[in-house]
Amino acid sequence: MDFGIFTEQIRSGSTQDQWFQDLLELADAGEAWGLDVVWLAEMLVNPARSVLSAPLLVASWIVARTNRLRVGTAVQLLPLNHPLRVAGEVATLDHLSKGRFDFGIGRSGGPRAYDALGVPYEESQARFFEALEIIMKAWKGEPFSYEGKFYRFTDTTVTPRPYQQPHPPLRMAATTPETFPNVGRMGLPIFVGLRGMAVPELAGHVKKYREAWREAGHPGDGNVCLRIPVYAAPTEKAAIDEPEDTIMYYFQRQADLTRAPLGRAGTGPVERRVTQARTLSSLSYPEILETKVAFGTGPALVDRFTRLREELSLNGVAAELNPGGRLPMEQEKRSLQILTQQVLPAFK
Repeated sequence: MDFGIFTEQIRSGSTQDQWFQDLLELADAGEAWGLDVVWLAEMLVNPARSVLSAPLLVASWIVARTNRLRVGTAVQLLPLNHPLRVAGEVATLDHLSKGRFDFGIGRSGGPRAYDALGVPYEESQARFFEALEIIMKAWKGEPFSYEGKFYRFTDTTVTPRPYQQPHPPLRMAATTPETFPNVGRMGLPIFVGLRGMAVPELAGHVKKYREAWREAGHPGDGNVCLRIPVYAAPTEKAAIDEPEDTIMYYFQRQADLTRAPLGRAGTGPVERRVTQARTLSSLSYPEILETKVAFGTGPALVDRFTRLREELSLNGVAAELNPGGRLPMEQEKRSLQILTQQVLPAFK
């Protein structure tokens, strides 16, 4: 099972410059301690939450200072980026990294960036699939024409071709029940999470994803990476007490974010969002510890991830080390050290 860290959240009280320095420090530590991958979000217009408006640029900086560590997007918002430009930039990064790049893709569950860029959110799904089709064609490195609803061009060739053939590994975010079998039929690895559903429900959706994968005739059995808040400490008491404030804030914010686009076209059934928001806002800390996160000492985390691997048939973990942004750098880095030195070896 692969272990990575997921990052998007700017630290409370940090400057924007300091956040970038902290990220590079974590990447350097991950390189030295055996971490598999750093996953970078894309968030253009939310300065209170993130400064990751250009994840491909940040990824290029990380691969330039490392030799082994993989870097990926989690996720690049395809509907908000021109697919020919994305195809060329990703292929270029793939060359610069000598094949150490993973391309996570999605469309975002909220309309904030769409509103800022003047793109109707109700078009997000159609734009996503049109952009993905173009990118896959562009990576062949051959002339092609395209006539779609949103993009049209004639006799176009994108260079370079990707370093990894036929292209960098793709991974798509899956957050709604209908998405899981669809992505399975597409033959793409997935990101999953526990924010919007409990483990038994998620396990059922993962099962449908793998069934659809096999029925479509794809080789293997799919690939599932779980994004989950992780906190590691030398004692069980510290692992429980220290992250309480930041994780309670995190889930209350998630409830607010889930409510915010209610009634907007393309954001899914209102009843489903209302139910999810109500569940998130009513979570007690013991419930969060039991169902939504992985907090503990090194040995306790080995047990926790062993259970999650069995329940969800996981292939990887994207650990969110500072959910809510209220933890100091020292504690975030300590979590990474325990994760890589005490937990990761048990799964290799």
